[in-house]
Amino acid sequence: MAIVPTPDRPTLRDGLLPAADAAGGTAHLKQIPEPLALREQIRSAVEARVAALDRSLPLVRHQMESHAREVLEQLHLPEAYLGWTMVMLASAYWRDRVLATPYQRRLLLLPHCMRNEAVCRAKYDEFGLRCEDCGGCNLSHWRALGRKRGYQVLIAEGSPIVLQLILRGQADAVLGIGCLNSLEKALGKLQITGLPAMAVPLHSSSCANTSTDQEWALEMIDTPYRPGGSAARSQVHLLRAASRMFEAEELSRLLPAQRGNQTLREPADQPLEAMAPLESTEILAHDFLTRGGKYYRPFITLAAYDALRGGHGWGHDGARRAAQLPEAVKRVAAAMELFHKASLVHDDIEDDDDFRYGRPTIHRQHGVPVAVNVGDYLIGLGYRLVADQRGGLPADIVADVLAALAKAHTRLCQGQGAELAWRSNRSGQLTPLDALKIYALKTAPAFEAALYAGVRLAGPADQYADPVARFARHLGVAFQIQNDLDDWTGEPGNKRTYGTDVAAGRPTVLWALALETAGESERRGLIEALADSQEELIAKVYDLYCRSGVFSKARRLVQKHADRALEVAERIEPTPLRDLLRYFVDTILSR
Repeated sequence: MAIVPTPDRPTLRDGLLPAADAAGGTAHLKQIPEPLALREQIRSAVEARVAALDRSLPLVRHQMESHAREVLEQLHLPEAYLGWTMVMLASAYWRDRVLATPYQRRLLLLPHCMRNEAVCRAKYDEFGLRCEDCGGCNLSHWRALGRKRGYQVLIAEGSPIVLQLILRGQADAVLGIGCLNSLEKALGKLQITGLPAMAVPLHSSSCANTSTDQEWALEMIDTPYRPGGSAARSQVHLLRAASRMFEAEELSRLLPAQRGNQTLREPADQPLEAMAPLESTEILAHDFLTRGGKYYRPFITLAAYDALRGGHGWGHDGARRAAQLPEAVKRVAAAMELFHKASLVHDDIEDDDDFRYGRPTIHRQHGVPVAVNVGDYLIGLGYRLVADQRGGLPADIVADVLAALAKAHTRLCQGQGAELAWRSNRSGQLTPLDALKIYALKTAPAFEAALYAGVRLAGPADQYADPVARFARHLGVAFQIQNDLDDWTGEPGNKRTYGTDVAAGRPTVLWALALETAGESERRGLIEALADSQEELIAKVYDLYCRSGVFSKARRLVQKHADRALEVAERIEPTPLRDLLRYFVDTILSR
């Protein structure tokens, strides 16, 4: 089925995925235009283009890139300025919505790298840099201006606390100053929420003693408040509803303690022997549920349910509608996160990871047997949570959702088992088809179960079962391939490790494509490299991936499966559900 472009929605083939270099990175697209006169010329052209757009609609990343490219082509400028131009475009697009947001509902993010390292003595905490207002740099001045207006101000442009504040309902607009690397990461997070955002880029990504266009920064901070105007369609209210279910107080209500009234208030980071034995598993499980994450799976369930009940969660009255979601629906949605969190506990053991959500993994802190037990407990708790809704839901709905969860659970275990078996034999042999089959088993079931549950909670689901399965399979596969690419993507100076999948011996479609493409001697050399040191292995694999065009082939596979997911979505009725599936493709894959 051909996907027909419309003025407000380019096709995926117009560019879902950003242009990238050999490894899938975007460093070559983040040059800062020089001099200031050139930056002003691009910004003026961007504002003229935005003035002609319908700004009541969400702006997704591939649309933003498409518009930015056209501006650069119009000005006969190189694509090296693409990242910077996209920031200008997003800022202009959302300015009206920022104007309509009260000061106290705005979050101002400032870059810690602008501090004067020679004199700064400020310390860091979970909210970023604790500025002491010494006057040694612009940060204290900008912070004071923001606070005078009533903004919430953080000197932490890359901190996970930003998304947490948004999901907790503490900010409805974000204004920031940061390097293009940080702004690119923030863009992905804000795109999921649909919140308006404005930003002024730094002049470099050197991470120390940087500079920016100060007049632009002051102009942005001084954006006035003008009440009124229509809000853009956004899923932020349902995202917040999903997140709030896992705040300690609400979680205690949805999942009351089974082993004493004090269970959920006891610290989970104390030694196991200090906990009451009968309560220890529940303490650890509930603590892990509240540690963090995007809580995207319960959101999928809530959003699918809402879409088939009119799609009111998108609208201006979304906050009230989200608050009125039936308790049984919320508890079933919460179960989706319990299954996800259980898989994370088990994955951490199997991958021998040290940290999760910024804290030691459960098996690192309390040992493998305890962690296995906590993961198993979360699975059982998820099934129990769904089964307990027989009082608020028809029995056939409960039975269908339980069946879908059981199917997803067993398929996920089959996919993970296939991966573990491949890692054990270390033969290195893998075809692209086998890799994609593993992905379809490992990643797609979670999307399918969450989406199907929301559809079934809203009513009969027979007509949706097959398209939901096909949509989830293509979305899950595309998502996993994108994760493979992300494992090799990054910018210099970010202090991240590349090639962790290869180092851990995980089967990836990149490895399979390399084996398929390489000649006999290269294939033999690639497999023999498995015996090398980790550093040598990663270097050899990266070299072969680049020479054989593996990254480009993988990106084309992402595009192919994204297109197929969207083809399924285009046949879905009613319109709110079709729009939701499009939204999932846009937000999950446009990273």
